[in-house]
Amino acid sequence: MIKHHPHAELLQAHAQGQLPLSMSIAVAAHCALCQECQTQVAKLTEEAAKLAFVSPSDNTVQHNASNEIDVVDNDPWQQMLSNIMALPESTMHEPYIESSVSVNHKNIRYELPRVFRQHIAQPWQQIGKVSRMRFDLDEKNTRASLLHIEALGEIPQHTHKGIELTLLLAGEFSDSSGNYVPGDFIILDGNTQHSPTTQTGCLCYTVLDAPLYFTKGLSKLLNPIGELIY
Repeated sequence: MIKHHPHAELLQAHAQGQLPLSMSIAVAAHCALCQECQTQVAKLTEEAAKLAFVSPSDNTVQHNASNEIDVVDNDPWQQMLSNIMALPESTMHEPYIESSVSVNHKNIRYELPRVFRQHIAQPWQQIGKVSRMRFDLDEKNTRASLLHIEALGEIPQHTHKGIELTLLLAGEFSDSSGNYVPGDFIILDGNTQHSPTTQTGCLCYTVLDAPLYFTKGLSKLLNPIGELIY
């Protein structure tokens, strides 16, 4: 069962078309896998459509009331949301439909939400048991990718200089915080240090706005060139 979902503010921003493409893809893909969030976004989208047909003055009042978020000083989530919202907005609109697209890697065929259909023709890059297909989204320092980890693979222990979003699409992985299943939507920042591992292999969609910072072993040698490899 999916245990990790986008925050309500993120679902609302997605429904109103305010997210950059990298995050819009993530939320749309999660909703394709999660009936609960799909239902919430459908309601929020309907509310946004209704607001579009009221008078400008009424629309301003209702919009402010429905979107008002209490900002707490030094709140990591609010800072995270501010950083996300500062990126260019997506022009993509992806309805939730059951059809999917597929990608083949390591002799495995993965069925993915259709929202990925325009982005999965890029080449894979591989280091050890970890492969990455980077998307071409043109969002300054933000980079989105499909990330594949083979069975018994891991990402070395690290923390984050910025935001790391991981949406598990297939397989499983675990870290010090627990075990994850397809559909889990995990956002982490510099307050977290972990080393994801998988027993059977996994495929994820990831979004990073800054390099990882490796904290253990020989992988620390990669930190000076982190800007080139994240």
